[in-house]
Amino acid sequence: MSLYTKIVNKQANISVVGLGYVGMPIAVAFAKKVNVIGFDLNAQKVELYKSGIDPTNEVGNETISNTRVEFTSDEKRLKDAKFHIVAVPTPINSDKTPDLSPVEGASTIVGRNLVKGSIVVYESTVYPGVTEDICIPILEKESGLRCGVDFKVGYSPERINPGDKIHTLETITKIVSGIDNESLEEIAKVYELVIEAGVHKASSIKVAEAAKVVENSQRDINIAFMNELAMVFDRMGIDTKEVIEAMNTKWNALRFYPGLVGGHCIGVDPYYFIYEAEKLGYHSQIILSGRKINDDMGKFVAEAVIKKLILTNKIVKNAKVVILGITFKENCPDIRNTKVIDIITSLNEYGINPIIVDPWANADDTKQEYGIDLIDLDNVEDADCVVFAVAHNEFKNMNWGQIDALFCDIDNSEKVLIDVKGIFDRQDIENQSYCYWRL
Repeated sequence: MSLYTKIVNKQANISVVGLGYVGMPIAVAFAKKVNVIGFDLNAQKVELYKSGIDPTNEVGNETISNTRVEFTSDEKRLKDAKFHIVAVPTPINSDKTPDLSPVEGASTIVGRNLVKGSIVVYESTVYPGVTEDICIPILEKESGLRCGVDFKVGYSPERINPGDKIHTLETITKIVSGIDNESLEEIAKVYELVIEAGVHKASSIKVAEAAKVVENSQRDINIAFMNELAMVFDRMGIDTKEVIEAMNTKWNALRFYPGLVGGHCIGVDPYYFIYEAEKLGYHSQIILSGRKINDDMGKFVAEAVIKKLILTNKIVKNAKVVILGITFKENCPDIRNTKVIDIITSLNEYGINPIIVDPWANADDTKQEYGIDLIDLDNVEDADCVVFAVAHNEFKNMNWGQIDALFCDIDNSEKVLIDVKGIFDRQDIENQSYCYWRL
């Protein structure tokens, strides 16, 4: 009897290792069909899930309350599973090199609880070769088993877009791969249980690994091009958004916009590709240039703030700047690798300590990660400058009276409004007479 058949008949369990923005939705989806053990080292997070609270807001509290996933922080429970999905983060170090410690740690844990006849599938974003050259040796060492004989391994890159309620796990084609045809077919059938859009069978694990880093590198490069245009158009006195709207009237326009490129995927994955390319003696040109442009955008926005403060006769060091949003994207609580921090850091260099508001971000996580205390929007007043950094619905739906209440009692022409996400209509802004700038 195949492992797939055992899973469907509930004679074998699936485990999901890493219950974050990627792992938790996978666990919940599979639990609708088969038995699932959801494992995470973070006992506090596990207790939240057990109590019906979804801190990621990916599937919601009601779904978490009703799921059949067995949430645990006890790694020994992994011995009761034979199909393991590893979905831990793969960040970068301060020097922009890959930090593989989470995936190595997960491999160690899975390895020492691995039983014969198992399949381990990695979803964590890595550069080509990591699964076979780094993860498999760890699994073999910890388990005392042989890959290809006692257990099989595959790779299926995560493609979840945090906060996106349209392009969900089930509706995105899943790339799958395995160390041989037998494992590929088994892995494909297991994922087809929950992936309505179907699967794409890659010819090798390295192809699947490469596809993931390339798809995000491609987006990174396209956004970098728009960011470079935005910086040039700013000098020309041309509105970038108006240029893009005009360009988008052509059928083959790509419809990218300038912005802050952070998060755990697009802002990170290109460095994995660059790292491996340089190990092989190739120095990336386009990808590295795109990364540099996007990494500098926070500073560019901060400098725009300073220029507008000066133009409105503010004393820069004493200016009260309010930044609305600190998560890496709108309507999502994820603060990992947010580039809003680059705006804050650059403003700090001018002696400005901005006030940060974000109804989506967790206050404790923000304090622990960045040392920043979040302020409630209702407590903001007497601002000289308001920066709309993230397009949360709560900010997009503010009326002019609510926006005006954030500022000092001065003429509108002296109120600086910075629109990073292009939320506002330029004609409306002109009618209000704010000192306005948008990326």
